[in-house]
Amino acid sequence: MSFATEYLSQLEAFAALGPLPRVRALHLPPGRYAQDNRGEFCALELEDGAIGLSFVLLDDTLEQLLAGAEGFGLAGADALALARRYVSDSGIWKTLGFAAANALTRCLFNRAGFRPDNSSDSIGHLSPQPGEHIGMIGKFTPLLRRITDSGARLTIVELNPELVGEQDGYRVTLAAEELSDCSKVVSTSTLLLNDTIERMLACCRSARWFAMIGPSAGCLPDALFARGVTLLGGSWVNDSDGYTSALKCGASLSEHASKFALSADNYPGFERLLARASGA
Repeated sequence: MSFATEYLSQLEAFAALGPLPRVRALHLPPGRYAQDNRGEFCALELEDGAIGLSFVLLDDTLEQLLAGAEGFGLAGADALALARRYVSDSGIWKTLGFAAANALTRCLFNRAGFRPDNSSDSIGHLSPQPGEHIGMIGKFTPLLRRITDSGARLTIVELNPELVGEQDGYRVTLAAEELSDCSKVVSTSTLLLNDTIERMLACCRSARWFAMIGPSAGCLPDALFARGVTLLGGSWVNDSDGYTSALKCGASLSEHASKFALSADNYPGFERLLARASGA
């Protein structure tokens, strides 16, 4: 069973408790930007204010969403039915399905009274040490110096062939197999959208620490922990109105959200969250 299938089955179990909020709106950035995650994510808002984020820069996803934003008919839609499209569809509907699934996860967290711990560590608690071989899946430019200045060796796996080669203190490659001897890995959560999570984890077989980070890492982590992910770091939206307003005009999102970190040690588990939500 894939991660997506397991994730959806958990949301189906949540839905069995009773009615879920429907979709209020889809919020899109005005275009692509080159800084601060601006223009990289859409936000799907539910009627209870829960926000789910999803990456929109795979291929021409953002352009398709912007071109058809008024025709999707998402306002008032069944959020679970939309989340099912994360499993059954591709392209923009997979993206929107993932956003809906993440919004329902936030709804579950809210009903269960669960708030993940804040994280002040932008590199997923890797704590790189001199001589260690660190892997990075997706190039996180703001994090490079923190790793290379530690004396660790850094290998980055990217999809863009134009980035390949030896750089100042790190190496970029298209070959995921080059991560096989990395002791620690930090990865983009985009793996959950392009269905490469199982393959990439298999390539990181020597890693004792695998951190998946990014604003759209707002999913239920149980199936990821079971597969070897040790930390999930995402964005917790504190102010829905402020966040969506900033997103739509391309402004900074940082004052409307905080970073969180989930590990097996500070996560109560889906069954306990479900029991709490049922009691609520």
